[in-house]
Amino acid sequence: MFEYTGVIHIHSVFSDGSGEVKNIIQDAQDVGVDYLILTDHNTLRALYEGFEGWYGDTLLLVGSEINDKRNQNHLLAFGINETISTRLPAIEYTRKVKDAGGISFLAHPHEKRNSMKEHPPYPWTEWNSQDFTGIEIWNHMSEWMEGLTEQNKYNYFIHPLKSIVGPPKETIEVWDSLNQTRKVVGIGGVDAHAHKVNLLGFFEMEVFPYKVLFKSIRTHVLTSEKLKPSSKKDDFSEAKKLIYKSLEEGKCFISNSYHGDAKGFRFYAQKESHIFEMGESIPFSSNIKLVVKSPNPDGKIRLISNGKTVFSKKESQIEYKVKESGAFRVEIFLDDNAWIFSNHIRIGL
Repeated sequence: MFEYTGVIHIHSVFSDGSGEVKNIIQDAQDVGVDYLILTDHNTLRALYEGFEGWYGDTLLLVGSEINDKRNQNHLLAFGINETISTRLPAIEYTRKVKDAGGISFLAHPHEKRNSMKEHPPYPWTEWNSQDFTGIEIWNHMSEWMEGLTEQNKYNYFIHPLKSIVGPPKETIEVWDSLNQTRKVVGIGGVDAHAHKVNLLGFFEMEVFPYKVLFKSIRTHVLTSEKLKPSSKKDDFSEAKKLIYKSLEEGKCFISNSYHGDAKGFRFYAQKESHIFEMGESIPFSSNIKLVVKSPNPDGKIRLISNGKTVFSKKESQIEYKVKESGAFRVEIFLDDNAWIFSNHIRIGL
C-alpha cells in the first residue's frame, strides 16, 4: 500500500472562503500536502473552470458541500460532475450523490455552538439515510468555534492549532454504533475559510489562514497503486480514482499533524498469510490477529471494539488476538493529545 496525506473540506472565493484557488493550492504545496479536496457550498465552479488536476506533486480535487433549504444537513460530496438542488431534503440529495456514482460524508454532524450568532451550528438530522459513505468525525473549525468564548477568544485567535482537543464524543459513539451494522467511513476535515475578523474595532485579523489549517487535521489514504504526478495538469484521472476509492473503502485514517507526522501508521488484520486492511469486513475465526504499528513509540495505542477499549499500551507495535466479533478501530494519543484515529475493521459482523 502507498500512503498519501490530504486536506479535506476547503472553501474558496467561489463560496464563502477568502482565498483564490491558485493561492490555496500554493499553500498546500508549501506544507507538503499530497492532495486536497475543495468543497465550496453548492457549486462546482472550480471544476467547471478547470482547476482540478496536478500542481507539481500536489493533486487538487473538487467536490461540493451541499445543504438543504434551511441550511442544515451539510453533506460533502465527491466525484460528482453536476450540482444538486438545495431545495431537496437531505435524504434525497444524499441518494442522488450515490446514484451519480459519487461518495458522500456527513459534515460536522453533531455541531453545537453559541459563541457567534452570525455562525449558528449546522448539525445533521437525517439519520434515516443509508446512502452516505461516511462521516467527518473531526472538523477543526467546528471544534474551534464550539470552544470559543469571550474570555478565551484572543488566545484562540493567536494559537489556533492549540485550541482543538479531539473529535466530538457523540460523533465517535454514533460512528462506532453505525459500524456494527454497516461500514461507515471516517474522515477528517479542516473546514477552511480563512475568514477575516475585526478585533477592537480597528484591527482586522485573518482567522485560520489556509496554510495554518493545512498543518492540522489530515486524512491519510492508502492506495493499491502509486500516484503518478504528471507535468500535464489534466493527466490525473487514475490518481483521482485511486484516492476516491480509498476514501470509499475506508482505507484511510485521520491525524492531527500539529502533534506529529503520522506517516507510517498501520492497522490491519492478519489471518494466516492473508492481510485485511482498514475498511474491510471478514468472517470471525479464532486465528485472526490485529496488528497496529505506530510512527512514534511514545504514543499510547488504544484498540477499540464496538466503542469500548479492549487493549491499551504505549508501544511502537502491538498484536492482539481477536476473541469475539466486533467493529475494531485504533486511537493513538501522543502526550495525552488526540493524534491518530483509524477506520474500522469489521470482524464477524
